Amino acid sequence: MGASDLAFSSEGPLSSKTTYLASVRRSYLQLPAYTTLGYRNDDGVLINMKNGIQMIGANHLVAGLDFRPNTTTQLSVEGFFKGYSYYPFSVRDSVSLASKGADFGVFGDEEVKSTGKGRAYGIEILSRFKDFSGFKGVLTYTFVRSEFTDIKGGYVPSSWDNRHLLTISATRSFKRNWDFGFRWRYIGGSPYTPWDMEKSSLKTAWDANGRGYLDYSQFNKKRLSPFQQLDLRVDKAYYYKKWSLMFYVDIQNAYNFQADLPPSLIQQTDPNGTPLTDPHESSRYLLKSIASSSGTVLPSIGIMIEF
Repeated sequence: MGASDLAFSSEGPLSSKTTYLASVRRSYLQLPAYTTLGYRNDDGVLINMKNGIQMIGANHLVAGLDFRPNTTTQLSVEGFFKGYSYYPFSVRDSVSLASKGADFGVFGDEEVKSTGKGRAYGIEILSRFKDFSGFKGVLTYTFVRSEFTDIKGGYVPSSWDNRHLLTISATRSFKRNWDFGFRWRYIGGSPYTPWDMEKSSLKTAWDANGRGYLDYSQFNKKRLSPFQQLDLRVDKAYYYKKWSLMFYVDIQNAYNFQADLPPSLIQQTDPNGTPLTDPHESSRYLLKSIASSSGTVLPSIGIMIEF
C-alpha cells in the first residue's frame, strides 16, 4: 500500500443536466516487486538495495463532464493524466520495467535503478443508452498514450500504448423471454521491439540464451495491426412459480479474427534438426523470423436453473 496519499476532489452541477468532476491525487503506490528488492549480483550483494531503490510515486489528474439530456441517455467525457516517478529502470536492457509487457511483474531478477519516469494521458468518452431502436447498451472510446523514459531520458511508447480502445455492447429483449446481445471491441495495435539479428545469430550468444535477443536500440519502434473481436449471445428463459430455467448460446470471436503477435525467431535446421551455420560466417547460425497470429471461434452452450 502507499506510504503517503494526498488527494483533492470536487464534483457538482453546472446545470440541471450537466455535472462536472475534477480530482488531483498525489500518492506513493508501492515498493517494487520482491524479486527486484531481493536481487543479488554475482558477489551476493543486494545490488538494488545498494542502488537506493525507492517507492514508485504517482500523480493523478482527472477532469470531466457528465451530460444527461433525458432519462434514457447519458454522455460523459473525461480527461486524465497519470505521471510516474522513481520507476525501476533496467541497467541491463536500458528500459523501464513497466515497458516489458504483460510479464513485467515477474521481471526483477536483474539490476535496476529508480530513475525511470512514465506518463499515461488521454480522454475517455462514454455513451449509455436505454432505448435505441429497442436496444440498450454502452459505447466507450478511449484515446490513451502510455510512455516511459529511455536511457536518454526521452519518452518512448510503453507496451501498453494501444492508443485507441473502442467497445460497443448492447442487448435487446424480445417476446417470450428471448434476449439477444453483442459486444464488439477494437484495440489499436501494440508496439513491440524487433529482434537484434546481428547479436542473435552469434552462436555464443544464442547458445548462452537459448533464444534470440531483442534490439533495445529500437525499443517498441514496431507496431502490430489493430485487434478487433465480435461476441454474440442469445438467451431464452422459462419462468415457473418457484423456479426458472434459462438457456444461452454464446459465441466469442464470431468472425474468427486473427490477431497479430510479434514475430518469432527460430534457428534454421536441416532434416535431422541440426542447426544450420551461416555459410558466409561460421561463427553464426542461420535464423529466420516467422509471422505469428492467434484467434479462434469459441462457441459455448449453457443451462442455468434458479430456485
